[in-house]
Amino acid sequence: MRVKVISVLEDNYMYLVIEEKTRDAIAVDASVSKRLLEIIKKEGVTLKAILTTHHHLDHCRGNEELVRHYPDVQVYGADKRIGALTHKVTHDEELKFGGINVRCLFTPCHTATHMCYFMWEDDCPDAPAVFSGDTLFVGGCGRFFEGTADQMYKNLMQILGTLPKETKVFCGHEHAITNLKFALKVEPDNETVKEKLAWAKARDDEDLPTVPSTLGDEFDYNPFMRVTEESVQKFTGKTDPVEVMAALRTMKDSFKKPKETLPVPALLALEWGLFRP
Repeated sequence: MRVKVISVLEDNYMYLVIEEKTRDAIAVDASVSKRLLEIIKKEGVTLKAILTTHHHLDHCRGNEELVRHYPDVQVYGADKRIGALTHKVTHDEELKFGGINVRCLFTPCHTATHMCYFMWEDDCPDAPAVFSGDTLFVGGCGRFFEGTADQMYKNLMQILGTLPKETKVFCGHEHAITNLKFALKVEPDNETVKEKLAWAKARDDEDLPTVPSTLGDEFDYNPFMRVTEESVQKFTGKTDPVEVMAALRTMKDSFKKPKETLPVPALLALEWGLFRP
């Protein structure tokens, strides 16, 4: 299977998963229907299903329009607030689309009904993938809008964290640089964090995505997956992993990345009144 990474809105990712043999496709978090329709046409694939991680509009607002174009498309998710939902899924439920297999993983916290999707293809040597929505990010995790630190601990360490370490992580937003700057604050001596941050900055300079990461890599630089590490516990002043998770989230919520200096042309434009800040 091939995963097409599609950058949309301010910092969202949606995905088109293509089974090369059949040219059938599955969309994940279809937020911008027009963009997805363009890519479906360009790739010459047939959309069979939409998987939605949660009900926030920046992850599902394209569902209705896509279903109008493809009336037979099935829409999967765990929340009735998801637009055009046809199948409400549950934890550990398995779906099959041709040779592509999907296991639904219930990860409540960012929202009360958040679902991640673990995906692999029959008879394929490629690493499996997990579409983690707003639960797990590169170097970070989602805010606890409708859940608790205990839930996020279980999500990251007991559900996603037990998947194969080679699993590719496709998350819902491009937050890598901010997340890794916070990770460096937590562990200033972590060389892996420093290297990953430099790499993420280089990707940003070239306007390239930082996804996918791998699950194994996240354990090396993501503080929210390192809550049992002495260095992370020392930073938070806590030793219980759930309390460490809660402390990290509180600190991250108030963490502000340093303001970037505007480039000279932008400063001149401001001075000349060509646009307003």
